[in-house]
Amino acid sequence: MATVKRQTLSEQVVGRIKQYIIDNGLKPGDRLPTEQEMAERFGVSRISVREATKALSFLGIIRAAPRRGLTVGKVDMKRVTEFLGFHFALNDYAKSKLLNARIAIESGALPFTMQRISEDPSLAERLSELIDRLDQDDSPDAFIEGDIAFHRALVESSGIEPLVAFTDLLHVFFKRFREGIVVAERKRGNVSHRRILDLLQNQQVDAAQDELRRHLEYYKGYL
Repeated sequence: MATVKRQTLSEQVVGRIKQYIIDNGLKPGDRLPTEQEMAERFGVSRISVREATKALSFLGIIRAAPRRGLTVGKVDMKRVTEFLGFHFALNDYAKSKLLNARIAIESGALPFTMQRISEDPSLAERLSELIDRLDQDDSPDAFIEGDIAFHRALVESSGIEPLVAFTDLLHVFFKRFREGIVVAERKRGNVSHRRILDLLQNQQVDAAQDELRRHLEYYKGYL
């Protein structure tokens, strides 16, 4: 029989506040009730409300400002990404699952990237510049950062912002096992980068997806 995680009181209040924001259709900048008003509404102490608002403030969901009180904020995706990346690393999350997630995200973004490249050739120019730069990077650290920059730009070129956040999260973790890859293998990987871009420019998205999967599945040897 599966156990059900028991929530703390502050976690329950977090859920109530988020539901309040959704139910009332609030947007970033809209005012929220005061801590006292929320305590009365939810039947809890102001301390529990304060703990909940602090947790939500960390992620940018709520903002507290002098005279304005509590308002709905805008989620800080960079902070969320860094926090979750640390969580995955700390808990030794299965690398095979993260690799499969990365394959799914990046290959799924390619049809949108191909469409936008056909509409805006400057996107392909940027990707090509990143590939050229990688050919000049012999230091492992520089190559790893350059490789991350290329794959991030590949997803970013899709125009789908949430996918970029997920990509950033996975790249934080993948640094842990790419550092052992020798220079010759890195160069072969960059040839694959060029092939992916060429296929996208030629409107061959299926072939580009196959190339990307092979490119990323290579890392299974390091899991």
